[in-house]
Amino acid sequence: MNNSLPKHVAIIPDGNRRWAKENGKPSMEGHRYAAQTTLPNLINELIRFNIKYFTFWALSTENLVGRSKEELNNLFELTRYFLKNKTGEFNKKGVRFLAIGDLSKLPEDLQKEIAKVVEVTKNNNKMTFMIGLNYGGRDEIIRAIDKIRNSKFEIRNLIKDNFGNYLDTAGIPDPDLIIRTGGEKRLSGFMLWQSEYSELYFSDLLFPNFSDSELGVAINDYSQRLRRFGK
Repeated sequence: MNNSLPKHVAIIPDGNRRWAKENGKPSMEGHRYAAQTTLPNLINELIRFNIKYFTFWALSTENLVGRSKEELNNLFELTRYFLKNKTGEFNKKGVRFLAIGDLSKLPEDLQKEIAKVVEVTKNNNKMTFMIGLNYGGRDEIIRAIDKIRNSKFEIRNLIKDNFGNYLDTAGIPDPDLIIRTGGEKRLSGFMLWQSEYSELYFSDLLFPNFSDSELGVAINDYSQRLRRFGK
């Protein structure tokens, strides 16, 4: 039995559009409710649990090419709203903000807003909150290899212990617990390198319905597991 809390929790939030459909609302309302209600509640609960790292996968590389222009613009606007309205709260609660993914393909003003929030929260140490935007595990690995190729690092010295220095999550511990909502039981390429020994928790709840109490259930489930790390 583990009997300990995870240091790093990651969430793949599935089911926003289905939630909106079930409630007779436009699909964007599922994303809006998730960003304005569900996500802030989960951040507060993770702080209460004293979880040091939290990663939230907001937009995948596949989403960026597969969703309509209208939906993407709405998601970008929602992200802008979230960042502008939560920065003060992040500072008040000691939350450091980071973003992972290929941010270069996001709208320029959104890139600037992300950089601004990263800068103004960089000294906070209560919790690190990372949001995945245009993030994909394979894409991250390819970009890491590209960084190595364009650096002075000697490729013959590459080992698994230093490869992580070139990933988006450099300096961040691997997730102990990855939660996926919405009933799907796959990682869809999320944190391919970092998830090697992550514990997985799948919930049938659509993400907007994934409450702070349900998060507690997932963390308690994690604490009951025996982690062997291949031993």
